Amino acid sequence: MRLTVAQALVRFLASQHTERDGVEQRLIAGCFGIFGHGNVAGVGQALLEAELAGAGELPYYLARNEQGMVHAAAGFARMRNRLSTLACTTSIGPGATNMVTGAALATINRLPVLLLPGDIFATRVASPVLQQLEDPASLDISVNDCLRPVSRFFDRINRPEQLPASLLAAMRVLTDPAETGAVTLALPQDVQAQAHDWPEELFERRVWRIRRPPAEPDVLREAAALLRGAQRPLIVAGGGTIYAEATDALRELAEATGIPVAETQAGKGSLRYDHPCAVGAIGVTGTTAANALAREADVVLGVGTRWSDFTTASRSVFAARDVRFVNLNVAPVDAHKHAALALVADARLGLEALHDALEGWAADPHHTARARALAAEWDATVERAYTLGHGPLPAQSEVIGVVNRVSGPHDVVVCAAGSMPGDLHKLWRTRDPKGYHVEYGYSCMGYEIAGGLGVKLADPEREVFVLVGDGSYLMMAQELVTAIQEGLKLTIVVVQNHGFASIGALSESLGSQRFGTRYRFRDPETGALDGGKLPVDLAANAASMGADARAVTTVADLEAALRAAVDSPRTTVIEVETDPLVGAPDSEAWWDVPVAEVAGLESTRAARAAYVQDKRAQRPYLRTTEEIEVPR
Repeated sequence: MRLTVAQALVRFLASQHTERDGVEQRLIAGCFGIFGHGNVAGVGQALLEAELAGAGELPYYLARNEQGMVHAAAGFARMRNRLSTLACTTSIGPGATNMVTGAALATINRLPVLLLPGDIFATRVASPVLQQLEDPASLDISVNDCLRPVSRFFDRINRPEQLPASLLAAMRVLTDPAETGAVTLALPQDVQAQAHDWPEELFERRVWRIRRPPAEPDVLREAAALLRGAQRPLIVAGGGTIYAEATDALRELAEATGIPVAETQAGKGSLRYDHPCAVGAIGVTGTTAANALAREADVVLGVGTRWSDFTTASRSVFAARDVRFVNLNVAPVDAHKHAALALVADARLGLEALHDALEGWAADPHHTARARALAAEWDATVERAYTLGHGPLPAQSEVIGVVNRVSGPHDVVVCAAGSMPGDLHKLWRTRDPKGYHVEYGYSCMGYEIAGGLGVKLADPEREVFVLVGDGSYLMMAQELVTAIQEGLKLTIVVVQNHGFASIGALSESLGSQRFGTRYRFRDPETGALDGGKLPVDLAANAASMGADARAVTTVADLEAALRAAVDSPRTTVIEVETDPLVGAPDSEAWWDVPVAEVAGLESTRAARAAYVQDKRAQRPYLRTTEEIEVPR
């Protein structure tokens, strides 16, 4: 079959599917794109032909920002448990480099996205072309090489013959739960338009089966022995629990053994917030219940977590001298962290196997009862934070409470950066494994609206509530236009606190006095940015992009506006002014952010003294296997 490289690429992508547990779906469900001279006559022409053919197998979506469309693809992939994703095509130059941040986010969060940036001429016949960065050390370098370190697979297609092998390798990485992330196929613009005779079998329907590796029997027995010998066990559920659709297996194991379950940001929703074994968020943004249990835990079973510094409170929250880790993870790199007993396996199969291996055993009833009491205390704290009654402007915790109350059990809350993710982790009452969508691997400002677009595209039947601070909104709100164009309804709550609330609070705690974190006019007398508030009207901005929009300043008006938004078929943006100086309840955990060793400011010197004191709790978690006595 004679087709151009771009036409062959599009036809191949339309024929790829995934299968897990007997359920099949499209691997590449569509293609976001912004066209320029590097892709308009190649991939753009191929997408047009596919659309005109009427097959609808690879629908095209017009994005407004290249970074935003990668975020949308990542949000889509996460919502689909990494079984389906979207492709993103750009021109060469700024279009391609705009995707670097999105690629880093996808790879850090282990989310599959396919990036198809245009590239310089493979023939070099017209070099340097428009938007080409010339490297005097090599004629084979383009700006697309910036995508190499943030991609799990990168290839440049310099000849048509290279395409089939590269495509198959790309699909393998996208569908490998241990290796997945951003995949980049750089496409020189002359090669995209080049014709070639392709074998018919390249375009036949191909199903990629998502593997569920079982646990090794010997390691499983050792893990079960460690848990049976534990006096104060704790489970930490990460995102892999949800991606593997292992939440039922987790619940059954917890109910059978009475082991309390804490959750990471990506793992929040692994258990309903009101389940008897649920103790909520863990770590820097955790609950006092989960963190108290973590400090005492002697055996910690991590399920599908990569053990970020926020989860471990910079390796300070697991404080027991003899603490031991068992890591159930499909990715060996995560399973071996903290010198753990590495149970390399699919989360669902591993949990089911542990359930069988622990039959007849349960945790100490006093430990289970204490966990329930601590969780109940924290839930009362959440209720107080939801109903604080702060005025004249509401606290952020009250905003979260209103959205939680208005949203349904299967609706989705989306967030990514600022103070809101930490508050949501502590305070949001999750009721569904897919109801909580906070990107905290990269915590990328600007993800929220674009990610919400991807979530809605992946599951149009759910209401999607996007919570975003004014700082993140100002960085990237353009995909509002895409959502409106596609008829994908979002309800967006913009928290207006006139600056960077999260970093402002961190700055103050580190002795830097909220420097550079307020949106203020420059004082002409002092030269400092501490004048009056900027007259930014975010509701008007949203309305100018086609959304229904309004501004509110009270909890009652926010609730009324949210209920109206739920009833509306259109995207609604609600700007609510809050008091940024009212914090959420304290997690009683620490985060390692170094403070200047010497300083002229007394506030910095005091913060340094506190830092030195807190750092004493930090631990390496490096016990060797020989040091660990495993019960037999």
